Amino acid sequence: MITGFPPIAAANAKILILGSVPGIASLEKQEYYAHPRNSFWNIIAQFADCPPLLSYEQKKAVLIENEIALWDVLKHCQREGSLDSSIESQSIVTNDFELFFKEHRDIMFVLFNGTKAEKEYKKRVIPLIGPQFDHLTYYRLPSTSPAMAQLSKQDKLQKWLAVMNKIKEHFSC
Repeated sequence: MITGFPPIAAANAKILILGSVPGIASLEKQEYYAHPRNSFWNIIAQFADCPPLLSYEQKKAVLIENEIALWDVLKHCQREGSLDSSIESQSIVTNDFELFFKEHRDIMFVLFNGTKAEKEYKKRVIPLIGPQFDHLTYYRLPSTSPAMAQLSKQDKLQKWLAVMNKIKEHFSC
């Protein structure tokens, strides 16, 4: 059984980025997106207009400073390897989003890091959280995982930054 990580989230977060569940490299290091070829932290550094993020403490601080929360849809599941396609559907337990959104009332945007996160959220979470969170705006973005090889790192970066900068403009108004 795989157990995900607690969220990285300040009380004032406005954006929530959701993955599915940590991969093997992340579980081993106990860090979100720890695989060296995953594009996630490079995208965050580009968005925050800062140099490459080296330590995990730096990475978490940049998220907090930019009012970004990070979590996974799945709290527990069984999976062989790191691929989302290997997650055993009947083993899935989701995180408590109703409580999370009540504690983080400023979140207005939810970004899915890949298709699996969006699919499981829509299937298992939306029916539970009810209409009190209808104000949330959702975006599915390409997975930052190296397993998602249809897009280059540069293509992923452009797609992520286009959405994140659009959201940033929303808060600048």
